[in-house]
Amino acid sequence: MRITVPAQPVGRLTDAWRHCVGTGRFELALRRDYQDSLALIQQDIGFRHIRGHGLLSDGVGVHRPYQHGGERRVHHSFTYVDQVVDAYLGLGIRPFVELGFMPEALASGGQTVFWWQGNVTPPRCWSEWADLVRATVAHLVDRYGLDEVRGWPIEVWNEPNLPDFWQGADRHAYHRLYEVTAHAVKEVDAGLQVGGPAISPGADDWLEPFADFVAARGVPVDFVSRHAYTSGPAQHVPFGTHQTLAPASSLLEQFAAPRRHLYGTALAELPVHITEFNSSYRPDNPIHDTAFHAAYLAPVLAAGGDLVDSFSYWTFSDMFEETGVPTALFHGGFGLLTHRQIKKPTYHLYAFMARLGDEVLARGADHLVTRHPDGRVAVLAWAPVDVTGHTPVPDRHPLALSVPVGPPGASSVFLLRSSVSEEAGNAWTAWSEMGRPRSPRPGQLDSLREAAEPTRSHRALPVTAGRVDLDLTLARHEVTLVELAAVRDETPPWWDEARLLGGPTERTPPTDRDERS
Repeated sequence: MRITVPAQPVGRLTDAWRHCVGTGRFELALRRDYQDSLALIQQDIGFRHIRGHGLLSDGVGVHRPYQHGGERRVHHSFTYVDQVVDAYLGLGIRPFVELGFMPEALASGGQTVFWWQGNVTPPRCWSEWADLVRATVAHLVDRYGLDEVRGWPIEVWNEPNLPDFWQGADRHAYHRLYEVTAHAVKEVDAGLQVGGPAISPGADDWLEPFADFVAARGVPVDFVSRHAYTSGPAQHVPFGTHQTLAPASSLLEQFAAPRRHLYGTALAELPVHITEFNSSYRPDNPIHDTAFHAAYLAPVLAAGGDLVDSFSYWTFSDMFEETGVPTALFHGGFGLLTHRQIKKPTYHLYAFMARLGDEVLARGADHLVTRHPDGRVAVLAWAPVDVTGHTPVPDRHPLALSVPVGPPGASSVFLLRSSVSEEAGNAWTAWSEMGRPRSPRPGQLDSLREAAEPTRSHRALPVTAGRVDLDLTLARHEVTLVELAAVRDETPPWWDEARLLGGPTERTPPTDRDERS
């Protein structure tokens, strides 16, 4: 059955899907490979903000206690902070600031998380923690300007509902941390944005008590944050993890959860930021590298902006070391890119989103149709996936659309189609066929980069009564972008296709000289 796409828009496509993207720990941004990867991401996608852990951890070196005159004092050093933020701004992306983890010399205990040992205990001196927050935020304002930093959301901690990230998952201790931190931020400037509680999936019972606490105590809060993942318990194998997955619709349900739980509270009308989302919460699950993953997330990117103010993909690059240095090029990392800038299918899903228009003409279970201000139409379509692994999805998925095109009077459109699937634009498949080399040689890297590019096809289609019939057949786990632009024919009157090889035109008999030539 052919779906008739209306000529009038039914809504607008927000940029919530690219408002923010995740990253590995803060100081990784000092590396060349990191900055090269982020430059490529910004060229093709253009995220607005970037968020990661560890701004205040010892690897960044902000909190520097010392002894002088027999007294303990603290020096705040921003050497690495400046280099990283300067690099971000130079690439057209701004921080989504996460305040954490605890500097060791300020920590009340020795509990840490990750291979790089971020301390997750409360401060042993709350006034010294407040000084650290004030000094950090004031430095950012002084260096980058108040108007600029007012546009950077500042989030307090990360997943305090989990004992791995906050000692004892102590909600009351987190409330105190939030209160002290939020007041310290606002003491720098009341117009700065601060929020939390940055909870993980399954902890929505933290939201209402958080709202009650900040309302009762008059604690400032400008946004609410939550994370969203759909994977089940980890099934560990050497240097990897396998997990079950819930349907992608579960992500959208999680996006909607904060507003549902905060309805009727003092925080009901605040912006909601999903500051981490993905399928698996593990940085070593091979599902992240596959074409399945792009098709799985396509409906989430298409619809998520209707539910929240932002949802941040975790993460832009496989330069990410929570469980240690990766053991292979493809290792199931979170990234849209591997090390060495190999694009994954989900990278292309995001790049396709960046080429959609602002006007939404139609949505469906397998497609999103948009229009640009100049009349160009862009169609994002995706094949179905089966998260159980027990029901094979069809090798071919048909989609027939009747698409309105302009301007009036156009007789044909130029169609450009870009696709990734199990066979196309899929470096992971190519790497598997190579024998999964852990450290590919330069020639292999070149081959993988070529294999990672989407397939492209093009043709002209006739316009009938201001519409084009678009018939697509999607391969298994395919995500495709179709761009339609009205043709303005500027072919010169002397052009003759028949003469490409120097032959005579059918309209002009050859002369004797022509025949001798």
